[in-house]
Amino acid sequence: MLHAPITFTDDDFHGLDHQQDDPMVITVDIESYAIKKVLIDQGNSIDILYWATYQKLQLPNIAMVPYDEPIYGFFGEKVSTRGYIDLHTIFRDGTQTKIIPIQFLVVDASTSYNVLLGRPSLNTLGVVVSTPHLAMKFPSPSGDILTIHGNQRLARECYMANLRPHLSIL
Repeated sequence: MLHAPITFTDDDFHGLDHQQDDPMVITVDIESYAIKKVLIDQGNSIDILYWATYQKLQLPNIAMVPYDEPIYGFFGEKVSTRGYIDLHTIFRDGTQTKIIPIQFLVVDASTSYNVLLGRPSLNTLGVVVSTPHLAMKFPSPSGDILTIHGNQRLARECYMANLRPHLSIL
């Protein structure tokens, strides 16, 4: 299906401060819950659901496929995994939505984010991200272009919370 071209203009920026280098942080719906603090990470090759978030969703353990091979972080630190789980995830632009299945790796790590969406889900969604606009656009099932804006205030809160343990080394 053909869709309109995806473009960004100054009107697409809905943040607090135009002079920014903030991460893209959005809200999505997973299993009837609005999940805030979802980091859009185009550099990541997996989609991650953090263990603390998984526990709050109260999903049945039977839905998770066990996987206990560690992954390694940016600084080479070993991060424990719990398993994989397939969840339908809803991306919302006003009343329009796009639902895609996402296979999340459940990771036991301390972070201020609840979910990290990497290239697998972003490519499935057909997303184009504009970090200067803190916005992402993608085609809806009907061919319309949907827009999700990042939450700059939440992005800054998460960023600062993630820096705190590392500030002591400066």
